[in-house]
Amino acid sequence: MLHLVTAVIQPFRLEVVKDALRDAGAAGMTVTEVSGFGRQGSHTETYRGAEYEVDFVPKLKIEILCTADESERVADLIVEAARTGKIGDGKVWIAPIGQAIRIRTGELGTEAV
Repeated sequence: MLHLVTAVIQPFRLEVVKDALRDAGAAGMTVTEVSGFGRQGSHTETYRGAEYEVDFVPKLKIEILCTADESERVADLIVEAARTGKIGDGKVWIAPIGQAIRIRTGELGTEAV
């Protein structure tokens, strides 16, 4: 069975997370620029003399397709590499995936990873 490990992290932690995953043998990952808010809330910025409230904070979303056996280890690696101990560090979650297909070869399931 396959799992999708998804993490939302602070952008400046990407290189550390990527290196930790690469060193552990991760086959690949997808990174998307996203924005959102959580406990860290909003903040006020000044632009051309006008103050405005910034509700959404820039983050990165990382997605890694892996076997169910590897998913906990992958999630733990991300948590350790992304953690700064400050509010806004992000979240990691794991979801089961029914099927994956490698487009180039047509391989299915774990062979597609």
